[in-house]
Amino acid sequence: QRIEDLASKTGACVFQQALQQTNQYGFDIALKSLKVIPVGRYQFEDRLDDDGFAGRDLAIAVTIDVSEDHLTVDFSGTDNQVKGNVNCPLSVTAAAVFYCFRCLLPEYAPACSGIFKPIHISAPDACLVNAQRPAATAAGNVETSQRIVDCIFGALAQALPDIIPAASQGTMNNIAMGIHHDDQGVSWDYYETLGGGTGGGPLGPGISAVQSHMTNTLNTPIESLEMHFPLRIKRYQIRRGSGGEGRDSGGDGLIREYEFLSSAEATLITERRRHSPWGLSGGRPGQAGSNMLDDVPLPGKCQLTVEAGQILRVETPGGGGWG
Repeated sequence: QRIEDLASKTGACVFQQALQQTNQYGFDIALKSLKVIPVGRYQFEDRLDDDGFAGRDLAIAVTIDVSEDHLTVDFSGTDNQVKGNVNCPLSVTAAAVFYCFRCLLPEYAPACSGIFKPIHISAPDACLVNAQRPAATAAGNVETSQRIVDCIFGALAQALPDIIPAASQGTMNNIAMGIHHDDQGVSWDYYETLGGGTGGGPLGPGISAVQSHMTNTLNTPIESLEMHFPLRIKRYQIRRGSGGEGRDSGGDGLIREYEFLSSAEATLITERRRHSPWGLSGGRPGQAGSNMLDDVPLPGKCQLTVEAGQILRVETPGGGGWG
């Protein structure tokens, strides 16, 4: 409605001209800012832990070709789409790629399509980052997108070693739990994501126990959680020492323990349980995360039935160290 109001006040021609000028302004800023990347070819490969089924060590490969007036981001060499839901639609892949390059632009760059005009993206059909129907994609948005960011920054670190930080936790640590109609007819459901460590970098150490990159979710206060659900938080603390060592160390992950006060179903979709967040410029990797039920290790992706009194413990990854 606001756009309609603005267009009616300016008139269609003036409005269209203003849009074109805004996009051209964004394009000019992007083209000038991205010239900080030296002309050349930069490649990187990282891996998802698994897809929750038989697929393990799923490769995401990227090649970034930088010329004077544009960049090409090519995902050839990426593994094919899989049975599990870690497949990523190309639109989500593009958003993750654009996010990385947006981080290199000045804060005043306008939020318009023009700033992405110099960036061209390609990926083979039916691969992990260009999923085709009927591939399952629920975790592509929350997990695979994180690994795409790691790949882009890993490649750019070769070109910009004094700007790009080490890998952050690389997962959103998705936890869903609840029950539909127990013995008393009660039903409830709850979902949250957990923070971890960000990577250390040329500008300083990583940050501990925060969401990183495109997660955009907030912490759920313990008081609110316990007031509304049959859960008790037994422990919520920084996972000291989980960040990778370096001149600028990675941030630490966190530990969160849920005690179930009634039986429930729980689902975990987590990453970086097998492949640690990498360090840069001699920095050490961050510690991989882990999931446990009553101190029994759980897979990174699983669905389980829990009983009253059982405790689910999630330890999130630390960021990689730098230098």
